[in-house]
Amino acid sequence: MRRLPPRTLRGQLTAGLVTLLGLACLAVGLTTALALRGFLMGRLDEQLSASGGRFAASLEHEAEPDADNRPDTRGQAEATFGARLLNGTVTQAAVVDEATDQPLHLTPSDRRALAGIPVDGSGHSIRLSTLGGYRVTAVQGDDQDILITGLPLHPVEETLHRLEAVEAVLFGAALVVTGIAGALWVRISLHPLQRVTARAAEVAGLPLANGEVAMPGPLPDTDPRTEVGQVGTALNQMLGHVEDALTRRQASEERLRHFAADASHELRTPVANIRGHAELALRHHGPVPAEVRHALERIDAEARRMTRLVDDLLLLARLDAGRPLEHEPVDLTLLILNATEDARAAGPGHRWLLDLPEEPVTVAGDAHRLQQAIGNLLANARTHTPPDTDVTIALTTDRASVSLSVSDNGPGIPEELQPEVFGRFVRADHARSRSTGSTGLGLAIVRAVITAHGGTATVTSSPGHTTFRLTLPN
Repeated sequence: MRRLPPRTLRGQLTAGLVTLLGLACLAVGLTTALALRGFLMGRLDEQLSASGGRFAASLEHEAEPDADNRPDTRGQAEATFGARLLNGTVTQAAVVDEATDQPLHLTPSDRRALAGIPVDGSGHSIRLSTLGGYRVTAVQGDDQDILITGLPLHPVEETLHRLEAVEAVLFGAALVVTGIAGALWVRISLHPLQRVTARAAEVAGLPLANGEVAMPGPLPDTDPRTEVGQVGTALNQMLGHVEDALTRRQASEERLRHFAADASHELRTPVANIRGHAELALRHHGPVPAEVRHALERIDAEARRMTRLVDDLLLLARLDAGRPLEHEPVDLTLLILNATEDARAAGPGHRWLLDLPEEPVTVAGDAHRLQQAIGNLLANARTHTPPDTDVTIALTTDRASVSLSVSDNGPGIPEELQPEVFGRFVRADHARSRSTGSTGLGLAIVRAVITAHGGTATVTSSPGHTTFRLTLPN
């Protein structure tokens, strides 16, 4: 599995720091190893020059220096190699050790390697199968032969390997220590950024959509000379603008709620007077022209409709203001049965079906407002679906919540209208048929009542199936 790079800024900075240090250590190690190798090779070349080729020359005149015909090894370092070539062929080869008088076995590849050494007196590196690596130099002999002298590369290689091992340990330890120290340093350096992130997350979790919102205070210690400080300063300015906008919005909503409440209160009296005069005129015992009676009936009907609208607006204003509702045990099953009986009487052309638990379901709340919310849902289903529509009222419960759903198999709600179906004065006349007028406040009251009880109201709809679901805490 491919390992992914670190995603956090702290991880990236730490990884980058360790990577740069690793590259620096690698560069230092390679440079040191190459420099030491060049130095040691130069020392070997100097030793080869200082030896003067005496060992190789003794191979050329092997019978002259000593009576026992052994090569001259005086002043030669241990493992010094000597060879004599005549006409490109190795005639003698030996190594300075305890068995110098023993013949040295060379393979054909060794002989070819020796024959290929340039006769320039400079050092060259070769590898003999029987001896290993050697640093050798070739010079012209007295008898038109070639004399080769060499020193082993084993000490050089061993020194380089030891240097590499020491550097690996030291650099590895340096990387580990730097990684730990760098992580701590980066963490301390980014601590102000973590405060910025925490404050942004705190603001993101606030319910900014509605209601009065208490914004958190500004971030302290924002140094504009640093990048993190600049981010903190910008966040503080943004929080200030957001708080000012929320304050203005809250003030505007408060003014609007007060206006709605005051207007509803003020409209109640004249509307009631209009209804009273219309009813009084309709009860007149004398002859009333048909046109006048029809006008009075229309005045009475519209006055009643205006009364309902004023009552709905006043209720929404009170709920928006956070007026506390009653908190008493309510038999939700009984409310559903009563609301369904009312719906059957108002909409005999629909089929009203019940799916209720055997035992009564009780919740804590305001019985009158819950009855109103359930009645509004059933009225909405009756109003916006054609006759012969099946409307199912179901009630389920668990340990945490109680769920009430009203489903129908009507034409459905357009998808673009569903997100705002619980809004105020929202109508779906163009999508669902209706036979009576609607203020567009029924579903808004449903959501406001359920929200005031600590619950939620949702809708799902598609052609042939629509479900409104109310969830209340148990």
